[in-house]
Amino acid sequence: MFILFLVRLRSQRSIPKPSLPSSLHIHTRSLLPHKENPINWNTNHSFVLSNPLLSILEKCKSIYQLKQIQSQMVLTGLISDGFASSRLIAFCAISEWRDLDYCTKILFNTRNPNSFSWNVAIRGFLDSEIPREAVVLYKKVLHCDGIKPDNYTYPLLFKACARLSLIRLGNGILGHVLHLGFDSDVFVSNAMIHMLVSCGDLEGARKVFDESCVRDLVSWNSIINGYVRRGSACEALNFYREMQVKGIMPDEVTMIGVVSSCAQLEDLDLGRESHRYIEENGLKLTISLANALMDMYMKCGNLEEARKLFDCMTNKTMVSWTTIIVGYAKSGLLDMARKIFYAMPDKDVVPWNAMIGGYVHANRGKEALALFNEMQAMNIKPDEVTMVNCLSACSQLGALNVGIWIHHYIEKYELSLNVALGTALVDMYAKCGKISKALQVFQELPRRNSLTWTAIICGLALHGNAYDAIAYFSKMIDSNLVPDEVTFLGLLSACCHGGLVEEGRKYFAQMSSKFNLSPKLKHYSCMVDLLGRAGLLEDAEALIKSMPMEADAVVWGALFFACRIHGNVLMGERVASKLLQLDPHDSGIYVLLANMYGEAEMWDEARKVRKMMKQRGVEKTPGCSSIEVNGILYEFIVRDKSHPQSEQIYECLIQLTRQLELVECMPDFPADNSLFGSNFDRCI
Repeated sequence: MFILFLVRLRSQRSIPKPSLPSSLHIHTRSLLPHKENPINWNTNHSFVLSNPLLSILEKCKSIYQLKQIQSQMVLTGLISDGFASSRLIAFCAISEWRDLDYCTKILFNTRNPNSFSWNVAIRGFLDSEIPREAVVLYKKVLHCDGIKPDNYTYPLLFKACARLSLIRLGNGILGHVLHLGFDSDVFVSNAMIHMLVSCGDLEGARKVFDESCVRDLVSWNSIINGYVRRGSACEALNFYREMQVKGIMPDEVTMIGVVSSCAQLEDLDLGRESHRYIEENGLKLTISLANALMDMYMKCGNLEEARKLFDCMTNKTMVSWTTIIVGYAKSGLLDMARKIFYAMPDKDVVPWNAMIGGYVHANRGKEALALFNEMQAMNIKPDEVTMVNCLSACSQLGALNVGIWIHHYIEKYELSLNVALGTALVDMYAKCGKISKALQVFQELPRRNSLTWTAIICGLALHGNAYDAIAYFSKMIDSNLVPDEVTFLGLLSACCHGGLVEEGRKYFAQMSSKFNLSPKLKHYSCMVDLLGRAGLLEDAEALIKSMPMEADAVVWGALFFACRIHGNVLMGERVASKLLQLDPHDSGIYVLLANMYGEAEMWDEARKVRKMMKQRGVEKTPGCSSIEVNGILYEFIVRDKSHPQSEQIYECLIQLTRQLELVECMPDFPADNSLFGSNFDRCI
């Protein structure tokens, strides 16, 4: 709304555009974006040539030397000249030996500093670690008599607002621009659009663009890349086509936006077409454009083309290396990703995060944590993304001790507890069996989003706290947050654990009727499980038949498990037949079917199932379990003897089995560990 007000202000303004002295135009036109290189002084300026002190200033190598020159300028009276003093201020603001404190001292003690002096000081702060001070200087300009901001001031201010995401301040400055009439300057207009796009106000940016009378390629690029940043790939491509219709030729920056849109849509054909356009029209394949093309090919599943681009790059940046690593990792080719990772000449935290995240994405949490340990050994400081990945790995493994250590690390080094990191902590504690700690962390979080609420709802469901999960779901809705498919998965799981059939039916119906979500296979699986556990086998089978998609093995498996629980052999046979059609090599189906026959004392059928299993060459998949001891995760399979203490482990298991057998036979017999020998105490 504020943008619309500012645009209307344009037609109501009565103040004419200020006319600037021609001498100011000479200086301010040299105000280019800051570079790390020394200032390229205008040594041919007549005033410089006629004043040796200014020529010496251009060869200055330190603030100490500058102060010596300044003292001579004071003695000679040269300091009173606006041009001469502006050279001192520029040196302190944007040279390699910049000193912004001394810059402001000179500026505030100069009589009637010109616009260039203020602008160059603003630019100095903008390029520093304290860009907010650029806005403070601007406010001082507004209170100075005889000096006004010019069309070179506002691009700098908009850049500061964009960098700091100060949308309200940016809108206020936009009002000043419209009031003074500088919106007709193409550089100011483009800076306005860039600021609004950077602050997420794409509608406002589009409004300024549509109303602007001075649009160039930069204007179009800002809007295109704004749509890309928001994830609106289709809008970006439509805007690009509109640009082509108007006869505006794209450049490398335009094509970065177009290629990124193809990546978001995973449209390989359009991505290839864009790549051909770049080659056929002789556009320069900049590093950023090459990175965008690599990312597009990776996301579209064409690893070969992406690798070809990567290998052809002579100057690979950190982004180039990270892009190819992420691509291979997300495709499941972790060995190749790791090989490229180790070939990187320099690695900061970003590629480490990419590799750790790749292992987590592939459910290889143990290797992810091992890589994190390696990262620490290399003295790479982890960030919030690292911690989120490691907490996810702990959630996969149930590695509570490691998760607690990571939590302590976050607190000790005061990492920003953003929503993503807070949600990961809640999820880790819930999945590692500490639901009380998960609830505590949830309550202490400064900010929560729908994912945070989903994590605690799913955690409560996992622990069988059905009513608490439903209560938190109600609180989430009361907080005006919208649940997603995962939220409902947790909610339905809670109903399943609590045997809450009617509640489950209600929430399942609300998915589509109230929240416009289409139930997926996992939701149907939960409902079949809920109905099946409650003995409503016919209802469960009817639900499967009413599904809009083909039921998978998980859905049928839920019904099969219910048939075995309730001894419905007839339906169980029918469901097992369906399961074996879907996956004839799943040993679990044969085992469950044979057990179901055995429990019904149908021994002949049970033997037939085991014979069929043997004839088809299906072997029972060995069970696997894991345990965390002193922060180290140990994994075991059936008859596993790989552990160095396997003999003691098996001896302990034998002793435990014997104790259980005795307790079962003689429930009133007092427990006495001495019955099992002196080694038993050490086992337990």
